Amino acid sequence: MTGRSPSKVALFTAIVVSTVCIFLVVGTLLLFHVPLDLFQITSFSILFFFASWLVIHKSLQRFIYDKIKLIFRNMHSLSVDRNAFKLDMSKDVLGDVNKEVVDWAEDRMAEIEDLREKENFRKEFVGNVAHELKTPIFSIQGYILTLLEGALEDPNFNRKFLLKAAKSVDRMTMLIEDLDTITQFESGNLQLEREKSDIVELTKEVIEQREEEAKLKNITISLSKNYDKPIFVDADSFRISQVLINLINNSIKYGSIDGNIIIRFFDMDERILVEVEDDGPGIDEEHIPRLFERFYRVDKSRSRHQGGTGLGLAICKHIIEGHEQSISVRSEVGKGSVFSFTLAKA
Repeated sequence: MTGRSPSKVALFTAIVVSTVCIFLVVGTLLLFHVPLDLFQITSFSILFFFASWLVIHKSLQRFIYDKIKLIFRNMHSLSVDRNAFKLDMSKDVLGDVNKEVVDWAEDRMAEIEDLREKENFRKEFVGNVAHELKTPIFSIQGYILTLLEGALEDPNFNRKFLLKAAKSVDRMTMLIEDLDTITQFESGNLQLEREKSDIVELTKEVIEQREEEAKLKNITISLSKNYDKPIFVDADSFRISQVLINLINNSIKYGSIDGNIIIRFFDMDERILVEVEDDGPGIDEEHIPRLFERFYRVDKSRSRHQGGTGLGLAICKHIIEGHEQSISVRSEVGKGSVFSFTLAKA
């Protein structure tokens, strides 16, 4: 009876039962030679059929609907008000229940899949944090043990090893500060101090800060043209400086020697689009969707050798999204990368 409503089941059963009973009654009466005409047989058949159908239908309704209510009550006990749930007897309830159960199962499977993804992400995140901390800790441990074993008294080594240990401590401090920043953004505890800011002036200040590092690879950082007028945006100046510093640092670290970093501004009606372009090796397309994830590195060994915490782009994403804007990247292997983000006009 799969796919049939209680009314259809009752009708089919009533026809079978009434037909069998009518044959039995008529046969019995004929056996005892009781005279019956066609009208009496027809009337009796119709009356018996409707009586059978009514009894069977009501019995099925009571049995099946009680079971259905129990199923719904168990399914929705954690999310639906039981008193608000009512069955519409005029509809195909079994069909509705089947659809509801399928939908409920799909929702649960989606939730389970989401939980699995979060669990995998958590495991990957914990593993990345442990790995990032392990490198500077082991370095500090090695330098200190070497000093304690005798190098402390040797002026040719003691200062050198202490400076290296201090550098590893700075790396750990930077990692912890970046993790704290991301945690505050994700928990909503870090408030942006948005104000009217000149993005052109802000960018020029960042360029001046990073020029010395860029010179080590003979990289030129410049604006695409002479912006002689200010471009005002509604932004947290300190946080947007962080974004620009992170993007420029990335371009310096992974850019080509004797390369160029060019920064552009575009008027997009209610927003200003900022682009940071480099002519480095570019990024393979398979890495781009995960580029803004915490600790994600395109070339893990090379990235750690270059320094950094692996959290820079993740922080950029949180800062820009905190401004209710978007950040993205487009890149082509061998031709460089362009990181772009928007800010609201002030």
